[in-house]
Amino acid sequence: MFNVLAINIGSTTTKVGIHKKNSGLIRYTFSYESDLENDTRGDLERRKQDIYAFLETFRVNHGQIQLIVSRGGLGKPGPSGVYRINKQMCDDLMSAKYGWHPSALGPVIAYEMAQSWNIDAVVVDPPSTDEFDERSRFSGHPDIERKSAFHALNQKSAAMKAAKKLGRNYADCNFVVAHMGGGITIGAHRLGRVIDATHGLTEGPFTPERAGTLPTLDLADFISQKDLQGKDLQTILCGESGLYAYLGTKDATVIEEMIDKGDHAAEQCYQAMAYQIAKEIGAMAAVLKGKVDAVVLTGGLAKSKLLTSWISDMTGFVAQILAYPGEDEIQALIDGGFRVLQAEESVQLYPP
Repeated sequence: MFNVLAINIGSTTTKVGIHKKNSGLIRYTFSYESDLENDTRGDLERRKQDIYAFLETFRVNHGQIQLIVSRGGLGKPGPSGVYRINKQMCDDLMSAKYGWHPSALGPVIAYEMAQSWNIDAVVVDPPSTDEFDERSRFSGHPDIERKSAFHALNQKSAAMKAAKKLGRNYADCNFVVAHMGGGITIGAHRLGRVIDATHGLTEGPFTPERAGTLPTLDLADFISQKDLQGKDLQTILCGESGLYAYLGTKDATVIEEMIDKGDHAAEQCYQAMAYQIAKEIGAMAAVLKGKVDAVVLTGGLAKSKLLTSWISDMTGFVAQILAYPGEDEIQALIDGGFRVLQAEESVQLYPP
């Protein structure tokens, strides 16, 4: 077997995993009380030291590592697949040329480590994966284009699991996949390509902390009345909206406890989120012209039987429902690394 190191950096976590020849997959999650976006260099160093601490704790010598695989950042949009990390990718990510997310730190750290160890580093199905049908890019105004930014890694991984369950190849199936977590994205997977998807920060259902799609004129009034600009507006729409704005918590477990205690407002709000997710699933089914092999539910919120039952009730007519609760992006990264080392998938050049 191969020794592959996987790095998955999120806003408040650094997840690390390594597949060792004699002990299988070892993983660990470093959690932080808050992200350090205002001190990018300090955040980078902190994450890097945590990764080295992981390797030291589990007695991994860098000479044992054949490949580093990182979750991607918001780089130049391109088709899904595996991309070799290079200096241009790192420069694009750190300059936020195509948008900013802390996941940008992963490829930068992986590249630095790989350079010093004289091995390769790659990303797999980055969030900037773009396989959109050209019609999907129209927004309603020529100065604003819809962009592809969704949970590509986990959506693709869940879709491949669904295809395997059906005894088919992913490239031969049509799926609507809903990734449901702190961010929620719904994608239309047609024959191995995601031809449309809701944007993880600006569109789709409201989430535990994000606003999703909002009525445009009312949003304009909201911005004007509160005199909001830039960072403040982004903080509200992407971190202080959704369930948090309505109920004061982002924790679905807490909300379900509120519902169990008879809190009607909590139940109504939670149902509304399920309602919006189901609506988007229906929309993506229309994109696929109703030819859907399965509706796939994944992400942390897919663990909620209450939420998934409401969604299934509304969308069961589309196709069978397949659920893969949680996200296992570390395993998906490791699997991508194996495909490269076993010459089952070629490594693409960045920029695409």
